[in-house]
Amino acid sequence: MSRDGKDRNGTDGVAAVDDEDSSRIGPRGAAADPERRRLVEAKADDVAWRRWGPYLADRQWGTVREDYSEHGTAWEYVPHDHARSRAYRWGEDGLLGITDEHGRLAFAVALWNERDPILKERLFGLTGNQGNHGEDVKEVYAHLDATPTASYLRALYRYPQRAYPYADLVAENARRGRGDPEYEIGDTGVFDDERFFDVVVEYAKADPEDVVVRIRATNHGPEAAPLHVLPTLWFRNTWSWGRNPARPSLAVRSGDGEAAILATHPRGGDHVLLAEGTPDLLFTENETNMERLFAVPNATPYVKDAFHAAVVDGRADAVNPALTGTKAAAHYRFVIEPGETATIRLRLARPTAQPALADVDEVIATRLAEADSFFAPLSDGLSADEAVVQRRAFAGLIWTKQLYAYDVGQWLDGDPAYPPPPVARLDGRNASWRELNTQDVLSMPDGWEYPWFAAWDLAFHMLPMALVDPDFAKDQLLLLTREWYMHPNGQLPAYEWSFSDVNPPVHAWAGWRVYKIDRRIHGRGDRAFLERIFHKLLLNFTWWVNRKDVDGHNVFQGGFLGLDNIGVFDRSAPLPVAGHLGQADGTAWMGFYSLNMLAIALELARENRVYEDVATKFFEHFLYIAGAINGLGIESVPLWNEDDEFFYDVLHLDSGAYIPLKVRSLVGLIPLLAVETLEPDVIEALPGFKRRMSWFLRNRPTLASLVASWESPGVGRRRLLALVHGHRMKALLRRMLDPDEFLSDHGIRSLSAAHREHPFVLTLAGQDFSVDYEPAESRTGTFGGNSNWRGPIWWPINYLLIEALQKFDHYYGMDFQVPLPSDGGELHSMGQVADELGRRLETLFIRDDDGRRPFRGPDVAAAPHGSPEDLLLFHEYFDGDTGRGLGASHQTGWTALVAKLLEQRARRRRETGESGQTASTTPDRTSDDIVVWL
Repeated sequence: MSRDGKDRNGTDGVAAVDDEDSSRIGPRGAAADPERRRLVEAKADDVAWRRWGPYLADRQWGTVREDYSEHGTAWEYVPHDHARSRAYRWGEDGLLGITDEHGRLAFAVALWNERDPILKERLFGLTGNQGNHGEDVKEVYAHLDATPTASYLRALYRYPQRAYPYADLVAENARRGRGDPEYEIGDTGVFDDERFFDVVVEYAKADPEDVVVRIRATNHGPEAAPLHVLPTLWFRNTWSWGRNPARPSLAVRSGDGEAAILATHPRGGDHVLLAEGTPDLLFTENETNMERLFAVPNATPYVKDAFHAAVVDGRADAVNPALTGTKAAAHYRFVIEPGETATIRLRLARPTAQPALADVDEVIATRLAEADSFFAPLSDGLSADEAVVQRRAFAGLIWTKQLYAYDVGQWLDGDPAYPPPPVARLDGRNASWRELNTQDVLSMPDGWEYPWFAAWDLAFHMLPMALVDPDFAKDQLLLLTREWYMHPNGQLPAYEWSFSDVNPPVHAWAGWRVYKIDRRIHGRGDRAFLERIFHKLLLNFTWWVNRKDVDGHNVFQGGFLGLDNIGVFDRSAPLPVAGHLGQADGTAWMGFYSLNMLAIALELARENRVYEDVATKFFEHFLYIAGAINGLGIESVPLWNEDDEFFYDVLHLDSGAYIPLKVRSLVGLIPLLAVETLEPDVIEALPGFKRRMSWFLRNRPTLASLVASWESPGVGRRRLLALVHGHRMKALLRRMLDPDEFLSDHGIRSLSAAHREHPFVLTLAGQDFSVDYEPAESRTGTFGGNSNWRGPIWWPINYLLIEALQKFDHYYGMDFQVPLPSDGGELHSMGQVADELGRRLETLFIRDDDGRRPFRGPDVAAAPHGSPEDLLLFHEYFDGDTGRGLGASHQTGWTALVAKLLEQRARRRRETGESGQTASTTPDRTSDDIVVWL
């Protein structure tokens, strides 16, 4: 889905594959599967089945988009206390809600337990300045199920029967320091004695414009308890800013035999919401309560927080007696007995469909059965528990699709109906990104903690997404390269807080991987997609070369690079001394980027020989980067340290001296990621590329010897391109697979545990800079937020390491083996090592022998199978020692890669049985199956 309703399939109206291939969505060509048929119809209709979805944000307050302050204090400009009373400018938020693709009309659930100080309309959490480890949502909720077209959605919110402890959470976390654990809602005692409601919300589409809703609230407490449920329908405020004064309306619709609300929008047309039973219908306007927030008289007595005033404060005059407005709710009150469930059924549809509530349960049951059928092929071969983990990961990934509306130019200049923003903003955050103008449904890292797109996060999201919805995956990757996202200079926007920050260049990798997944699913590659993204990435690659290799030496410097605090210095800030930093990871990322662009160019050259020249360019560029990282460039200072046999950043002082920064971290392992195998049939089919490659290898033998064994082809006569191979690769793996360094029970740590006892300390300009092992939350605020790379396990790099090992295995086969663990373990091939690392990552979520899921931490008791407590969360990162989930608790985004790993495991089991064989035992794969388990 794209702005203005155009170009949603990412092919400018040209089908990515022909009709015959399009009908074969799914690994078995299951055209009869209803959800797969809907995906085909969604592509043909360009939107219909995708029009409604879980696109409503969990949090709009505290975002940069809503911040019109002078100095960019977004958390304070629209805090949580304002959210219920203030009309948002750029979006909406709600509790377990849905909205249309343009965010015009939204639906969500509001709750009140007759003890809370406010109506529960949205999730609460601490701001970045309030949390002792940064921003943090303080709620219990889970995404239980979802299909790609949102034909079926299910989620759970756990609502306490005691008063929600807002003040306690703020005060206690303020008291705690960074060395203390976060104070969570479960620590407050608010759920003690199981005094809570589990509120499950389900959505199912009878057709693209007909959504049935079922809300079920179960009392798990020991006594009967009251609960108010307010299914709420409202329009996003687009009329108050002086740009589009047309106002939509909500009103009572009579004559349906059910409570009914008619929604009329000048562009979105009419909808009707039917509500079961005889609830009170409440109406107000989605307008800011100026009187409450700013002591300014309201233009209307009916404002955004009217339902809070009417239900919680008992003010009947707060709602419009004329039963019209732009925000409406059906108000139900229950007293629910212990163990009992209260149910509400609703339906949102076009009035012409003559909707009714009689078949709501039937529609939901049908769509749930179809969801089971859709996901079954992906989990065929998995255990029951593994299948649950995979499906919940897909659910979280789909639920965190969000509408992202943000016109940076308008945001900087302000709106006609309001005074212009402070002049300082014109030189402040995102001031150089006026061209960015988006109103798209995007894959977000997390609906609450990161309710905005992040370029490198999104790239990882698209691998598991491609398994269930390859068209959406391709469209997302193309979107970030479109002219309303990409800067005119070729930079991709990083993320909302600073579009100019620099993240690892993983977009080409994601495009290439999604292309191959899509090819396997459809039986034919979408070359139009590959060609489009390649041309845009040529601009981005040039930006990297021009902006991040300022000396032209192929050693790349500067930037956030996604690894916030792993280094000695904040690499997004100026150095404390005169000089520059040669980055092992920055340089390796560019080698990685070059190889992915080479792979794409070679694929395109199969049908268009013009791309041979471009392939040659990236082949040579990769070799020069390889020379630079090994000290053969102009600077001649190697990033490889022969004494330690590890890659380090190097600080180059203007005096001519240089200092290796001997921190053993992912910085030194990232060179492993730059690896690619070339198939003999590809080389033979491209004689121009072959001639130029052969000339270069003959005439630049020193460079060639660093990266490839060209005279000794590997398995299947393949050729290897890699920044490290042979002895250096074994040296890196020796550290990576050492339990006392990088290898943990649940993946690869981001910093060697050797620094636990031996911190790295550098004294420079009279100041000490140190790096020590921190397996969990960061103990320093220097790098901001709740992020920490000094020891925890991060999914994106772990996944890339697994893929790299699989590629090495594709070349070496069983001839190249290392001990696992490296301190005396049995010899394993690279494929077997990759498989073991994948298994360790999967164990974060799979029940162990004691019934525990390690992501919950060692101190949390195992929940009974199938119990409401067994809620799966997919965290941002994980404790390097225990595996406990850390950071954003619902960042299913890149952690949904577990679904991709499990899909690989299921395929392997189906193809090789339970023998434990890996791809190493099947060297005769064709070029279409390069790195078969990817």
